[in-house]
Amino acid sequence: MRPALTTINATSKQSASVIFFHGSGDTGPGILEWVRFLLGRNLEYPHIKIVYPTAPMQKYTPLNGQESNVWFDRRSVNIAAQESKRSMSQCYEIVHQLIEEEVSAGIPTSRIIVGGFSMGGALALHTGYHLNAGLAGVFAHSSFLNRSSIVYESLQSRSHHHLPELRMFHGEGDTLVPLEWGLETFKSLQISGVNGTFQPMKNTLHELKKSSLS
Repeated sequence: MRPALTTINATSKQSASVIFFHGSGDTGPGILEWVRFLLGRNLEYPHIKIVYPTAPMQKYTPLNGQESNVWFDRRSVNIAAQESKRSMSQCYEIVHQLIEEEVSAGIPTSRIIVGGFSMGGALALHTGYHLNAGLAGVFAHSSFLNRSSIVYESLQSRSHHHLPELRMFHGEGDTLVPLEWGLETFKSLQISGVNGTFQPMKNTLHELKKSSLS
């Protein structure tokens, strides 16, 4: 099923796209408003379209099975937990559709960046390093991968010559997703051949900050 999309179009001629995945319980319009609040304006560029998709409503185990806007189900919010492969595979179908829509509009995968906040950042990592390594780049805010993630398996069997560059940001005071989980994820991706940067953010909880968007 195609997710609802909120978009900020390029102000001139589009030649690239950014797909920005929100965190659990949020929506595309919700994270757009968050970004707008932090910047005092939209995140917009002359040649880049920003796409904010909304995750489907589905049962979410960490909320005792209540429905929420989440990209995939988790057994628990813990780096040591096992991934729900069935739920991830359903999510991948949405991601493939989002990327294919941009490609059909004339934007090559090498001109598409994916990123997100929290669960959305985890989905971006899956997208860039498991589903489609031909993307231009990946960013993740306050995110982590499970230690046994399929992403690491995929990277071990793939050439490292064309992996997207990674930018990770993480609040030093994050208590929902501890900084150590994000750093462990980044180091594991580095070992697997991913190049990029990890930026701890002082005086920051589980939240976006203006400095990571500018």
